Amino acid sequence: MVEQIDQEIFLFLNSFHSDWWDGFMALVSAKLTWVPLYLIILVMIGIRYKRSMLIIVPIIILTITASDQLSAHAFKEVFQRLRPCHEPSLESLVHTVNNRCGDMYGFVSSHAANSFAAAVLSLGLLKKRWFTIVILFWAALVSYSRVYLGVHYPGDIICGALLGALLGYAFLSLYRLFDEKIVENTNFFRTERKSNADS
Repeated sequence: MVEQIDQEIFLFLNSFHSDWWDGFMALVSAKLTWVPLYLIILVMIGIRYKRSMLIIVPIIILTITASDQLSAHAFKEVFQRLRPCHEPSLESLVHTVNNRCGDMYGFVSSHAANSFAAAVLSLGLLKKRWFTIVILFWAALVSYSRVYLGVHYPGDIICGALLGALLGYAFLSLYRLFDEKIVENTNFFRTERKSNADS
């Protein structure tokens, strides 16, 4: 029942397409498209946290790695739910772009998991209302593009987004623990703060 509803919602959303949107959504979904955005976010975080980046950068790497690997190995390989573009019963109904469908299984969406993990972690670090709105919109857009391109059901996206958000929050909490228990108690960071106070 739930799977049938998921398929129906997918077919409804996937049916809205045009040549222009095909190109746009393919660009949105491409990983390299957002490298400049990632660099801007890193610079913003670096300006705010300075030497704490020695802790934050590994946390960011761990967050995305955990999100990507868990979505692929703990979900896709376990549940083995076919992507809509690989589902025989939907083959003639699914709109894809450039005949790209990806691997066989799609639950959960790694794009959704990774983008929401990055979004939740970064918004928790920057704590700016405008940034929160922008980064959540970005994560939602990247996630929706996967439905548009015919490679994920809405259920894949929702569950992937939840997984990513939980991981983003978990690693944000881990950073705060390190910041309180380790960074605040090291001479390395105290020296910097003392010099800033004296200047």
